[in-house]
Amino acid sequence: MPGVSLSSIVKRYGAIEVVHGIDLEVAEREFVVLVGPSGCGKSTTLRMIAGLEEISDGDLEIDGRHVNRVAPKDRDVAMVFQSYALYPHLNVAENIAFGLRIRRESKSAIQSAVTEVAGILGLTEYLDRRPSDLSGGQRQRVAMGRAIVRRPKVFLFDEPLSNLDAKLRTQMRAEIKRLHKRLGVTSVYVTHDQVEAMTLADRIVIMNDGHIEQIGTPMDLFRNPKNTFVAAFLGSPPMNLVSAKIVEGEGNPVAQVGAQKIALAPLPELQNAAGRAVVLGIRPEYVTVVRDDGPGAILIAPDLIETLGSEALIHATLDGAPFVIRADTLGQLDVIENVTGFTIAPHLIRVFDAETGEALAGQVHEP
Repeated sequence: MPGVSLSSIVKRYGAIEVVHGIDLEVAEREFVVLVGPSGCGKSTTLRMIAGLEEISDGDLEIDGRHVNRVAPKDRDVAMVFQSYALYPHLNVAENIAFGLRIRRESKSAIQSAVTEVAGILGLTEYLDRRPSDLSGGQRQRVAMGRAIVRRPKVFLFDEPLSNLDAKLRTQMRAEIKRLHKRLGVTSVYVTHDQVEAMTLADRIVIMNDGHIEQIGTPMDLFRNPKNTFVAAFLGSPPMNLVSAKIVEGEGNPVAQVGAQKIALAPLPELQNAAGRAVVLGIRPEYVTVVRDDGPGAILIAPDLIETLGSEALIHATLDGAPFVIRADTLGQLDVIENVTGFTIAPHLIRVFDAETGEALAGQVHEP
C-alpha cells in the first residue's frame, strides 16, 4: 500500500532490545508524529525507516515496496536533521541542489527546481549566501528545501526545531504545516515536544520504552488517554492524577480523596466496586474555580498563582498531592485570587485502574 508500513519492527544492539516489535501504518499524504520521552525509541524507529539503522526483525514497506535491505539512497525518502547537516562551503542554492547534482540531472532542471523551492520557502534572496551567514530558522528552511527539491515519496523529520529558540520554533511549526498542506507528501516527524506533536500531526504515536502506548488524533489522545502514562505526558500542564478509592454512593459511583467525595460518571466497572483503588485524571482546563465550599465543590490548598494575561495557572495541593488548574482570567480574576476549590462535571473525570494504570472501559469523551 502507498505510505509507510511497519510490521513487528524490532531493533537490537547486541543482546539489548530497544524497539519491541512495533506496528504502524502511515497512510499516503498523512503527517504522523512520533513523540515520547528521551530514550523511548522514536529516533531509532525513524532511522530504521530512513535506512540509517538496520532492522533486527520485522518488515518495513515504503510505497508498497519491501525495503528492509534497500540502501537509504534507493528508498525515495528525504530526511531533515536536527543539526541541519548543511555543507558550509556551498551557498544556499548549491546546498538545495546537491541531491539533484548527485542524480546528474540537467542544469536547467536543477535551476528550475531550486528557484521553485526557494520561492516556496522564502529563500530567494538568500541563494548566494553561505550557511554561516544565515539565522537558525533560515538554515532549517534550507535543509527542508534540500529535501523538498528531490520530490521524495516520504519526508522524515528528526527533531528539526529543537535547536531553535521559542519564537522561531513557533514560526517554523507554521512553515512545516503550510508546506505539508501544499505538497501533501507522506511525513513522519520525531519530537519530544508535545506542542509540536499536537499542532502538526494528523495522528500522534506516543512511545515509551520501545513500545507504542497509543495512536490517535491529537484531540482523541488529549480527551481519551489510554493509560496514566499518556495522560501525564500529553497536555501542558499535564492531566492531574489523583489517587482515590471508590466508596458507596447513591446512584452514580463516588470516589473518596482524603476526606472529600467526588462524584463520577456511571461506568460498568465501578458498579458494586466499593473499596477499589483508582486514579482520577482531571485536566487543568476542565475545572471551574470557586471561592467557597458550595455544593459539589472540591477544596484545594492554593500555593502559587501565575497570571499569564488571558489565563492563570493555579498551583495547589489536593489531599497533599500537587494539583494544577488553568483558568481564564476574563471576568473571574477576583475568584482566581481568592480560590478555595473547584467543581467539575463527572463525565470529564477520567478514571484509571490504580494497579495497571489503564483507563476503565466505557469512557469516551467526544468533542
